[in-house]
Amino acid sequence: MADDPSIQTDVLANFRGYLMGWGGGGTEGEVDLFRSGLAAPQFNGVVRLRSGTAVDQAVASARSRLARIPWWWWVGPDSPDGTASALARAGGRLLAVMPIMTRLLDRPGGTAPEVAPAQTRGLSGLRVEEVRGVRGVAEVVRTYRTSMGLAPSLQAALVRAETGRGDNADIVRLAAVLDGQVVGSTVVVTTHGVAGVFLVHVAEACRRRGVGTALTAEALRVGRERGTRLAALVASAAGESLYRRAGFTAVCQYRLFGFPD
Repeated sequence: MADDPSIQTDVLANFRGYLMGWGGGGTEGEVDLFRSGLAAPQFNGVVRLRSGTAVDQAVASARSRLARIPWWWWVGPDSPDGTASALARAGGRLLAVMPIMTRLLDRPGGTAPEVAPAQTRGLSGLRVEEVRGVRGVAEVVRTYRTSMGLAPSLQAALVRAETGRGDNADIVRLAAVLDGQVVGSTVVVTTHGVAGVFLVHVAEACRRRGVGTALTAEALRVGRERGTRLAALVASAAGESLYRRAGFTAVCQYRLFGFPD
């Protein structure tokens, strides 16, 4: 699967589309850029350099268009060779190397991971459900905002950004609920034949107790229900082992760069 260029192309298109759905930016000049205006780098940045012939100019343009807000530059296989080294020469700092992982959804006998582990670690009664409407979106936002360490002052703006996305028809938001409280959440984006799994977050008190497994299982079910042929995600260091147990394999990687103010 790692050697199939069409799969990689679709996975990267799914990822770009999700990030650029946060608003603004677009595809002017040499870069694909998104700008939500939120004071958090996860929601602003460059997701692809389309040509390696003018990196210095592209960096200057990105800095101008993303001025006064924090942002990141994502370097994946869809950027020209040498982009990462050029960004480093331009003052970029490598923040992380993150594997892009995929799992086929139509393989023979393929089933979602069991939810049982959550029921054997003191979380009997845990359920994962789709949320809709402003109230449901607000609960999902609260969960991932808290897990990411973002300020409560960003809550209302994040909810507006989530509900105002132009691609909401392609998005399913999932919440893990225990005793009436949301303890985990994720977002599934079904485009380009891919179920992209984003923003998997679990409340600190419930981590390592099967909530992430339950969310992943439901995300895979959503992907199958919507007819996608594979699931994909960008894994953090903490989450990579969980996704390997769920049948995902690393196919390529993103290198994440930050720039000084």
